[in-house]
Parts: sequence; structure tokens; C-alpha cells
Amino acid sequence: MATQAYSFEAVSKHLKPMNHEQLVDHLENLENFLFDPVARRDSSAVSNLLGDEFREFGSSGRIYTKLDILAELSIEQPVTITLTDFSCQLVSPTTALVTYKSFSSHDNRAATQALRSSVWVLRKLSRQYGQAPSEEPTWQMIFHQGTRF
Repeated sequence: MATQAYSFEAVSKHLKPMNHEQLVDHLENLENFLFDPVARRDSSAVSNLLGDEFREFGSSGRIYTKLDILAELSIEQPVTITLTDFSCQLVSPTTALVTYKSFSSHDNRAATQALRSSVWVLRKLSRQYGQAPSEEPTWQMIFHQGTRF
């Protein structure tokens, strides 16, 4: 598999200053957006938030790619997901690890709880679906794992 060259320096020089609290709020908003039932059906919006190399280790043991997730979300029954205990740690100036607990409920079924983690990377996207290259860096999720408890 070919690897994509990525220059942290090239991205970080375009960053607008953001303190840790603002970053935590921003990434928590992105995670919440991905839990919104309407947003989950918007494959373009979800695709823009997931890096092409995205992987998810599902609680079933299955490994999902970005394309798998987009296909699954297109047929998913509406679910209510809330999160608590959100935490964010910077791994580098452009990489963040977030962890939290989620509570999911489907219609009349019992709610499920999970410990979740995601890795977000700030990058300047070269192109988004035929649009001109993005001037502003954006956060994309490249990894996610949910473990039921």
C-alpha cells in the first residue's frame, strides 16, 4: 500500500491560533455532528470529515474503511447517540486523540454504552469533490474505535 506524504510544517504555518479549550469544543462538536441522524445520512458531509485512510475497529470485531462507513450510514436506522466525559489530548500540533463515553438508543431497545476513541488530523485538503483546493486546514478523523461496556 502506498503511503501519502504529509508535511506537518506546511499545514501548521497556516493555522489560526486556537487554545486548548477551543480545540476541545471544536472536536467535540465534530464528534456530535457525526452522531446526528440527519448528518449521518449526508454522505458528502461525513466523507469530508473522514480521511481517505480512515479505519474503524467496530465493537463487532469488524474493521471498517471510509467507504464501508459511508455505505453503512446510508442504510442505518435512526439512532440517538449522546456523549459524555469528552477528553482531548494533542499528540502533535496537528494530531489529536479524543476519548469519551457514548450512550446509544434505538427505538424500544435497551440503550448501549461504549468507550470511544478517535484520532483527528489537521490537514490542508488539496481538493474536495471537484471543488478548488481548500485554503483553510480542516480536521479529519483517521481512526475510530468503540468498545461496548
